[in-house]
Amino acid sequence: MDWPDEEDQTDQSQKGRAYLQVESSSQSSHLLHGGPLFARRHPGTVDAAAVIGVHSYSTSTLTGRVKCILASPSVECRTSRRGLGSSQHNNRKSSPANTVNRCPRRVPCTSGAGRSCPPQDPSMPDSRVTPQESRLDASLGTTQEHLGTSSLTDGHTLSKEPLSHALKLSSPVKVKDPQLNSPEEALWTTQADGRVHLRIDPSCPQTPYTVHRMFCEALDKYGDLSALGFKRQGMWEHISYNQYYLLARKAAKGFLKLGLERAHSVAILGFNSPEWFFSAVGTVFAGGIVTGIYTTSSPEACRYIAHDCRANIIVVDTQKQLEKILKIWKNLPHLKAVVIFQESPPTKMANVYTMEEFMDLGNEVTEEALDTIINAQQPNQCCVLVYTSGTTGNPKGVMLSQDNITWTAHYGSQAGDIQPAEVQQEVVVSYLPLSHIAAQIYDLWTGIQWGAQVCFAETDALKGSLVNTLREVEPTSHMGVPRVWEKIMERIQEVAAQSGFIRRKMLLWAMSVTLEQNLTCPSSDLKPFTTRLADYLVLAKVRQALGFAKCQKNFYGGAPMTAETQHFFLGLNIRLYAGYGLSETSGPHFMSSPYNYRLYSSGKVVPGCRVKLVNEDAEGIGEICLWGRTIFMGYLNMEDKTCEAIDADGWLHTGDSGHLDADGFLYITGRLKELIITAGGENVPPVPIEEAVKTELPIISNAVLIGDQRKFLSMLLTLKCTLDPDTSDPTDNLTEQAVEFCQRVGSKAATVSEVVGKKDEAVYQAIEEGIQRVNMNAAARPYHIQKWAVLERDFSISGGELGPTMKLKRLTVLEKYKDIIDSFYQEQKK
Repeated sequence: MDWPDEEDQTDQSQKGRAYLQVESSSQSSHLLHGGPLFARRHPGTVDAAAVIGVHSYSTSTLTGRVKCILASPSVECRTSRRGLGSSQHNNRKSSPANTVNRCPRRVPCTSGAGRSCPPQDPSMPDSRVTPQESRLDASLGTTQEHLGTSSLTDGHTLSKEPLSHALKLSSPVKVKDPQLNSPEEALWTTQADGRVHLRIDPSCPQTPYTVHRMFCEALDKYGDLSALGFKRQGMWEHISYNQYYLLARKAAKGFLKLGLERAHSVAILGFNSPEWFFSAVGTVFAGGIVTGIYTTSSPEACRYIAHDCRANIIVVDTQKQLEKILKIWKNLPHLKAVVIFQESPPTKMANVYTMEEFMDLGNEVTEEALDTIINAQQPNQCCVLVYTSGTTGNPKGVMLSQDNITWTAHYGSQAGDIQPAEVQQEVVVSYLPLSHIAAQIYDLWTGIQWGAQVCFAETDALKGSLVNTLREVEPTSHMGVPRVWEKIMERIQEVAAQSGFIRRKMLLWAMSVTLEQNLTCPSSDLKPFTTRLADYLVLAKVRQALGFAKCQKNFYGGAPMTAETQHFFLGLNIRLYAGYGLSETSGPHFMSSPYNYRLYSSGKVVPGCRVKLVNEDAEGIGEICLWGRTIFMGYLNMEDKTCEAIDADGWLHTGDSGHLDADGFLYITGRLKELIITAGGENVPPVPIEEAVKTELPIISNAVLIGDQRKFLSMLLTLKCTLDPDTSDPTDNLTEQAVEFCQRVGSKAATVSEVVGKKDEAVYQAIEEGIQRVNMNAAARPYHIQKWAVLERDFSISGGELGPTMKLKRLTVLEKYKDIIDSFYQEQKK
């Protein structure tokens, strides 16, 4: 979809890219059937274990026990998916995009905009009917009977009283709250306790509601369904929505006992887990603000975020993360306590609690005290902070309101054809960082909205175990950043290269006919016999091996995806649905789905949202500006940055450029401030050229175009290499695909050092010829790449060139390899 972003180190407007799809100017429509290259590069085996390179496993019995959480071993887990086989899909049509061509005049923002309002009386009005009391009471009976002891509660039991409170609190209030959209409220604020004027108009008239209200409605419909799945000692265990809600309330009371203040934060520094989820929901229930921190963050990065968001409590998962906080605690005046959940501290420390100890603290806070706080919450108040960073200043805290979260979880996901559990319970795997808006909206908040079952991957998911989890869980919908999809593709290609001739030929045939069908008749439900035969005999087995046998929707976001990767998965009969948005749009503002799909586009605007392009050129490309209920509240404590992003009429200026086709599909062409302006005044978007080089040269892993304020264009290249299974750092060994390329051009090189260190003549000549082919297809000579260099090591998170979601940090690359870049142009002067 992400959907990215926080790790983006560009100085552009430094907004978190959440979903980004870039159109390539040099797409090859013959990726899979264009000659002998395909036969060597693409899979030829359909053996389930071999295709994905994993060992066989025995399926774990879903015991229903929740050891480490709050239910006893006797709790019955309902793992069947309600409504399977009765799927009903509604073809939801998007409203036409707004194509206004003028940017509203910007005016100075007043320093008093959006200041906080005094707490007012309770709950939001809602047009929904009151949940059926008898239905909830019935579920309470069976649930409560089994809510006994666990390792977290240390012998304490939970009362069903909180579920009764949920029933009462979900009843609609007849009297409209006078403080919702009061005249003095602005469209933005920079204060954590501020309120904003919600963008409610005829295009999005839906009644705003809080996160707690959303969860209450989920309880009524999905209370007994499995909400969270996780592995303990090799066995899958599950938590129902009723149990999830009780855990969140208990966590909320624990935070209040530890001294969480209104509009202060609970920062969470840990890998995806049930504890992450109920800590986040509990934070919102308690009137706090959820703030995720990347697990890869340095102690200094943690210090800045924790200080800026005024974190009262920090939740960590391991001793390693705890040590980061202990180093910086003295510089965090608001920090009162730390909670650790996956490991126990080696020694008892003051104000450091295990999760069991923390949950017990909640017993000292009454349900009525928590209800009073919940009742006072409003949809136009901040409940989530997502930090996005840049190299020209400090990270910015993107403030998201309860309405941002609940509206997007409902309507943004609906635009992606996510199904409610009444139709089909969606099953998803959570593995991408929850500090990123894409994963948080998709995994956490959308899951509650529609009653999805969220299963947590192992902590080493991105090091290779993800595919095991996918095979065991068999998700119905899945999201990955482009690099994840690329790694799956590369792994299949490597295994295929080692497979037998017949298998390779079978898959060559199957993928060729399937790709041709998907490119020529993408919307046709009537498949030719050969296509159906290919899918039955070959491709269905490959999808099963990947864990996608039941997956109906595959999303991506976070960075551009190459045409090669999209074509590869189309050949497997797997459509990859893109979306577009930012942290500042709460995630998706544009979405693709089975009913809104066009290759290379980012989909259509989410119904109820708006888009316009400003400063359009002759080709219809302009800056993308967005408006709607997804738009963020403002940057925490950064009034100047907020005024730069949001104009006087409330339009968010993204800093991205793109164009809309006649049917309203969006195509991203790049970042305005990534645009290379040569010394001759030519405007050169880098991404299409970089994609073209990677398409021409399958040995290339990363390509970075250089040339801003320079006389000509140059490029930095890295080679595809294997990753260290323990650290995910690039090794010196070339991938099978890269070795094949070397052999095909007459080189015996098998490592990066053999190619780069010795400047392998055959490989370097092949790269030069590939770049010349790209130059021949360029629009004009200023778009030609005149010099290039191959780096000794591929980009990585540890090397600093990639962010946590593996998005390229352009400015970091420019700075790190400055000497090599300068040498291109120094040679020119000689």
